[in-house]
Amino acid sequence: MRRSLTLGAAVLATAVALGAFGAHALRGLLAPEALAQWRTGVEYQFYHGLGMLLLAALHGRLPERPLRLALALLLAGVLAFSGSLYLLATRVPLGTQGLTPLLGPLTPLGGLCFIAGWGLVLLAARRAH
Repeated sequence: MRRSLTLGAAVLATAVALGAFGAHALRGLLAPEALAQWRTGVEYQFYHGLGMLLLAALHGRLPERPLRLALALLLAGVLAFSGSLYLLATRVPLGTQGLTPLLGPLTPLGGLCFIAGWGLVLLAARRAH
């Protein structure tokens, strides 16, 4: 699954860049709570980027279709969960506080994507053995 490997590496590289950006450029601009939100986004992006690499390693050991769907769900989760946290954390300096009612619900939807993706891997593993 070259796609899993490619996406996982891209998600991880982006997580490193966003983590460094948060630690250096945003430290003086964001309130401590907002910086903690940013860090949570980075953490979950890291976890699920590593998960995408795991999906690549599972290629050939588990059915391909659920792994592809799991990959899509993990990517959607990173975009919705981590992405919404990044935008919520920076809403004051960006002046986008009005987007909070739209962004707030994306975070738990991203979490549901994570859960569904890992649930698919669980089901595929149970059926394969």
